[in-house]
Amino acid sequence: MADKTSFTLPGLTKAKSEKIVQLLQVRLSAYNDLHLTLKHAHWNVVGPFFIGVHEMIDPQVLLVRGYADEVAERIAALGASPGGRVGDIIRDRDWDDYDIERDSVGAHLGALDKVYEGVITSNRKVIEELEDLDPVTQDMVIGHTAELEKFQWFVRAHLESYTGVLADAGTTTEKGAAAKTRKP
Repeated sequence: MADKTSFTLPGLTKAKSEKIVQLLQVRLSAYNDLHLTLKHAHWNVVGPFFIGVHEMIDPQVLLVRGYADEVAERIAALGASPGGRVGDIIRDRDWDDYDIERDSVGAHLGALDKVYEGVITSNRKVIEELEDLDPVTQDMVIGHTAELEKFQWFVRAHLESYTGVLADAGTTTEKGAAAKTRKP
């Protein structure tokens, strides 16, 4: 990704555009990582309720891939080069790699709950940062976040007891959530 934009969108300064590009590049890497993580879980989930969860994940993968594309196109429209390579993901991420292999529905859903928590939390920070930069870009990230929150709700519906307690409550890591929610 170039450090400088050669042009920008009407009404935005180059300085604002460059800050927006920096924020969006990390979102692009997060979305690329998320859709790969979701596909990995889709391929590696086993046990009771496999088919329901397996089929629930694919539409999420498609939408998140679409978010990555939308963010990359926004970066390009701002006059910069979007970075969509594995090295870009590694460079941009401050999160741990998804470490759950072939495992139960509960383990993957517990871990995915934490993945969504991380992406949604970082999106909300970007939404705040975009407040004074660009309402159009902010609106795009707000829309993505709303759908990601819905996906997390789908995941949590499988983890929630009838009393409203999540099976992964009190955990802070994917491994911890997987261990707590793992069922044979």
